[in-house]
Amino acid sequence: MKIHHILLAGAVMLSACNESEPEKKAGNSADIDYTADNAAAWGNYMSQVSALLRNDAATLYDAWTADGYSEQFMSLAPMDCVEQMIDGCADIANEVGTAKIGDPFNLYMSGDTKRALYAVESWYSWHSREDYANNILSIRNSYCGSLDGSVAPASLSALVDPEVNADVLAAIKAAEHAILAIPQPFRSNINSSETRAAMTACADLEEILSGELKSAARKLTESELRAVARNFVDEVVLPTYSELKTRNAALHQSVVDFKNTPSDKAFADACTAWLEAREPWEKSEAFLFGPVDALGLDPNMDSWPLDQDAIVQILTSGNYDDLNWTDGDDDDRIEAVQSVRGFHTLEFLLFKDGKARTIK
Repeated sequence: MKIHHILLAGAVMLSACNESEPEKKAGNSADIDYTADNAAAWGNYMSQVSALLRNDAATLYDAWTADGYSEQFMSLAPMDCVEQMIDGCADIANEVGTAKIGDPFNLYMSGDTKRALYAVESWYSWHSREDYANNILSIRNSYCGSLDGSVAPASLSALVDPEVNADVLAAIKAAEHAILAIPQPFRSNINSSETRAAMTACADLEEILSGELKSAARKLTESELRAVARNFVDEVVLPTYSELKTRNAALHQSVVDFKNTPSDKAFADACTAWLEAREPWEKSEAFLFGPVDALGLDPNMDSWPLDQDAIVQILTSGNYDDLNWTDGDDDDRIEAVQSVRGFHTLEFLLFKDGKARTIK
């Protein structure tokens, strides 16, 4: 995901979070809602964004399959493949702890409570903890060589020293559980003791991956390393991206159904489709290398935070050219485009206060 200590007592923290909610005033972009007056524009914008998500997910899968990146990856030296796997896992463990959880925490503790609230990813849907936990499961899947946590014979979990394996598995489980232990929603519990425990657990996991696991992997034979890399591609990366492609196509269809026949049920169905499409994305963040990086697909699909004011401007203008960029555009233009599309823009249009929006 591209992301542009003494704790207070729980009761004080909850009160403080409520007091620091963004100001409610006329014209505040955070307060805009679906109405009869903007219904057509709302449906059109959602359809444009979901189509881009569908297309980006298909591009990502095709880059690994039809365009041959999987074999390009496998052409690396076996240890290079496995070290890239491990580095991807360590990077997302660090990002979850220091950025996704740590940035809001640090802002909150510095007294900048408003920015802290806006720094919480996925707060429109109240799905923050689940997103972060799925990031940890992306590490589990890469390490165990499967999508369900079972240990594949050609996996790091099966082949490294048993003591190291036990340490890695315990650290993965501890990080997942610590994240899910944060009271719901995260944005109302930013400075809780559970938040601090989750950051610590993520740091411990990153340290084990970068240290113990990488050292243990270097003791494997070349044939073992090659088998681990092949299994990683065939049993983790490609199935995850295939599911991402399928679910984002279904998400787009759900949004089109809403656009054609708006209703509270259609809003709720699109929200469910968003949650389902989001899961394989979050479970892919342990391997944010290759086409997802080179083609700009990570920030296309998952930039955070958003530019809510620019989103409202697009709703008003209907200028959907603002959702597209080309290779010739400068960085500022590309970043501006990516902050008004992707999962979180669609989340903003679908959810409010953790629930599906409704027809007014």
